[in-house]
Amino acid sequence: MSTPLRTSYPVPVEDLIPAGRSLAAELGEVPSQNRLMKHLRVGKDKAKAVHAALIEERTADHAEDHPETRLHSVPDPDETTTESDTTDTPSEDAAEEFLQVTPPTAPVPARRKGWLSRFPRLTRRGGISPADEPTTGAESGNEMRPVRSWPVLLLALPAFVAVWSGWVGLGELTGFGVVHPLPGIADEFTINSAITLPIGLETYAAFALRVWLSGRVPATARRFAMISTLTSLALGALGQVAYHLLEAAGITRAPWQITTVVACLPVAVLGMGAALAHLIHTRENGSH
Repeated sequence: MSTPLRTSYPVPVEDLIPAGRSLAAELGEVPSQNRLMKHLRVGKDKAKAVHAALIEERTADHAEDHPETRLHSVPDPDETTTESDTTDTPSEDAAEEFLQVTPPTAPVPARRKGWLSRFPRLTRRGGISPADEPTTGAESGNEMRPVRSWPVLLLALPAFVAVWSGWVGLGELTGFGVVHPLPGIADEFTINSAITLPIGLETYAAFALRVWLSGRVPATARRFAMISTLTSLALGALGQVAYHLLEAAGITRAPWQITTVVACLPVAVLGMGAALAHLIHTRENGSH
């Protein structure tokens, strides 16, 4: 039995004809193009050329012996394939032409794959290459420089002074004042309880805002942080408005409605802070 040709270089059609002739002698008839493609390990074009040469030789030999008959090739029933199957097999000539004409495409970087990874033929056959994609400054090789945050300190300093003085002043108008937190232990130690308002409410608002915008917490915690941030900022703004209105009107004691709301703020801040801390460490499925 003849052995198929094995080589990494393209074999001319003239060198393939003897192997095809040997296969025809074994089969007793001219093999089909598909059989030649598989046996000789060549593409469709070369198999077609070898097949035509074998037909011509067999026709010439048979015409000498039997001039009244004509020889035709019979395809093997088990190797009959559809046209779509044969066209899917790339020929060696087409592969060589493609490699000579088309330069090798650079590998697609991980950050540029995107939707092109779903259509590999676009880059393989020259339709669209990753180099043609629009790139931003970060992708074109320029290093991303972090934005300086020190201007926030300049912005926060005057706001801190205004917010601190407003809350402390409102606290004094609503009953907050100097207390002795350690009676019997350190009687001389005193503290103005009005400072608990700006420290508690504004600090929680800043912390909840960071949790909301971080994107590193569960969805439940992020939603709660968003709602509580907006609530804290709204209460802080209302507190500043109330203090300045009372101060402008010359009122030395706030109405009971304002006193009630201000007195509940430390408790509300404690509850929101504890709830947010719990939600941050709680997974989506409810387990810790």
